[in-house]
Amino acid sequence: VAIISEDDFRHTSNSTYRTASSSLQADQEALLEKLLDCPPPSLQRPEDRYNGTYIIFFSLGIGSLLPWNFFVTAQEYWIFKLSNCSSPATGEEPKDSDILNYFESYLAVASTVPSVLCLALNFLLVNRVPVRVRVLASLTIMLAIFMVMTVLVKVDTSSWTHSFFTITIVCMVILSGTSTIFNSSVFGVTGSFPMRNSQALISGGAMGGTLSAVASLVDLAVASDVTDSTLAFFLTADIFLALCIGLYLLLPRLDYARYYMKPVWPTVFSGEEQLPQDTPSPISVALGSSDPQTPPLGPILKKTTGLGFCIVYLFFITSLIFPAICTNIESLSRGSGSPWSTKFFVPLTTFLLYNFADLCGRQITAWIQVPGPRSKALPGLALLRTGLVPLFVFCNYQPRRHLRTVLFQSDVYPVLLTSLLGLSNGYLSTLALIYGPKIVPRELAEATGVVMTFYVCLGLVLGSACSALLVHLI
Repeated sequence: VAIISEDDFRHTSNSTYRTASSSLQADQEALLEKLLDCPPPSLQRPEDRYNGTYIIFFSLGIGSLLPWNFFVTAQEYWIFKLSNCSSPATGEEPKDSDILNYFESYLAVASTVPSVLCLALNFLLVNRVPVRVRVLASLTIMLAIFMVMTVLVKVDTSSWTHSFFTITIVCMVILSGTSTIFNSSVFGVTGSFPMRNSQALISGGAMGGTLSAVASLVDLAVASDVTDSTLAFFLTADIFLALCIGLYLLLPRLDYARYYMKPVWPTVFSGEEQLPQDTPSPISVALGSSDPQTPPLGPILKKTTGLGFCIVYLFFITSLIFPAICTNIESLSRGSGSPWSTKFFVPLTTFLLYNFADLCGRQITAWIQVPGPRSKALPGLALLRTGLVPLFVFCNYQPRRHLRTVLFQSDVYPVLLTSLLGLSNGYLSTLALIYGPKIVPRELAEATGVVMTFYVCLGLVLGSACSALLVHLI
């Protein structure tokens, strides 16, 4: 097992991308690469004092997914608000059962479609709109949406359920789109930093899921009023989003972060070495891009095809199993009526355990980064996870219509399998994600981050679609 130095990896991977063999271009690339790898004393990298940059990216990761997790896990709240009743204890049959029955499907569509569209939009905006504007604008919109939803928690919507449903779906569409722009933009920013900062952002996202699962368990155990607990969830999300805005504004003030956020060309070539404005830079020549406003998609896809396959397949298998299969695995001692086997089994063995294992897997990549980006072992391990699908199917999944046999007659098996699912997903997907921006030129790091995020969405969409088919086959 090898532990890779972030500096060694950076110097060998973010060299200039060679696409032609002209002597002028070769000289320009050699000069640029030499200056990047051996910067003058004035450009020597400052230290990340007190791990300030790492902590900021980790916190941004939490803030990016915590609001989303609170939004989708507030299941009891949505049932209450969409049941056309002002009190959860009325026990009346909902008048609009179609809204309740298909609410999760509407929510899935409202979150998936905008994500894909906004990823494409963000790729086109990489060189047109500064990343600072995109990040702060998306955070501000997310905060505004959540403040609206927070206010509506204590508003009696029983007389206008359909309108509340419409408002909720519209809020989800806007939230999903702006969240995607925020995530992909910040991930693109970390592409210019050493890998540990990308890992911090990704691990922060897993921490957001873990905190959400813990909050749900606490709510399940002690909450007496669904609106009070949801209000606490949404207020927490509001605070985290406001914190993210402050942290992102603080980021450029850190010497370590400012060093990596400076544009390559103005930093390297200054004073007498600066080329005339009408002279094409070696960066644009080397990348072969005639339109500086749009990042060249071809070289990015060519460089990241292998990693892209790994990401798509990893998230395909994960979303195929989680949560569709996991949440329907029942405790074998369910008939005993104990709280463990009825009330807490799924929240503990599915949501909390998976998110915690996923967090651990992502955090391990801060110290160990094997296999490498070009190793055949990485796609091999991704394919090996296919074996988890039948293992989960033969746990105590209920109801069973076609496959009647339950091979694993113990509650220990779903616990072990969920841990393995989360750990392998966290470790392998984080490796593939942090490698992506490092195998392209630094000038393409942000655009590559957007492409890597697209691979994640593609895997999730394919897995979610196929999970419905798998459920019908069991």
